[in-house]
Amino acid sequence: MCEVRQGTGKTRNADAILSGVDRERVSPSTPGPKEGLPGGCPFPSDGDAGPESGKQRYWIGVVSASHVQRGVQGGFAQMCHGKSAPLRRMQSGDWLVYYSPRTEMGGGEPLQAFTAIGRVVDDHVYEYAMSATFVPFRRNIEYVPCREARIVDLLDRLCITRGKRNWGYPFRTGHFEIDREDFLTIAEAMHADLG
Repeated sequence: MCEVRQGTGKTRNADAILSGVDRERVSPSTPGPKEGLPGGCPFPSDGDAGPESGKQRYWIGVVSASHVQRGVQGGFAQMCHGKSAPLRRMQSGDWLVYYSPRTEMGGGEPLQAFTAIGRVVDDHVYEYAMSATFVPFRRNIEYVPCREARIVDLLDRLCITRGKRNWGYPFRTGHFEIDREDFLTIAEAMHADLG
């Protein structure tokens, strides 16, 4: 249930989007070349952003803030209750932004903020025994300095949320790809040092 991107059709190029050549967004009522990203956003590449392409991709992981902090302190990503699939979709050099709906898993205070941002540093997905009965998968991430950014302040600026009454729906998947423009908007709001 963690995957949003489906199929392998032709997609749109992030550089064209950022240069203003292709700024018109595909809305749910307007058929477009591909509606695989949440909210009908274009994919960030021309279909060649797989592991062999060397192109960066951009991801959102949905994790409680307390678990995000453990990951930041330990330099790892873990999501979707320890499943390996979301971690395997990411490649070395990809960027991950964490969105935290709440401060604690299964409770805590509502937060609804982007809470960390980092880059996948290698191609290793590994198991880590947290207890005798829970051995989740992890991936090494190099986190960058940033601040929390409330999503409510970005709803009208992000393709994944703009004009959407039920903007939170894609976040329920736990892990999904976003386009480069949304990634840069989030990173700017977080005052992230992307180096």
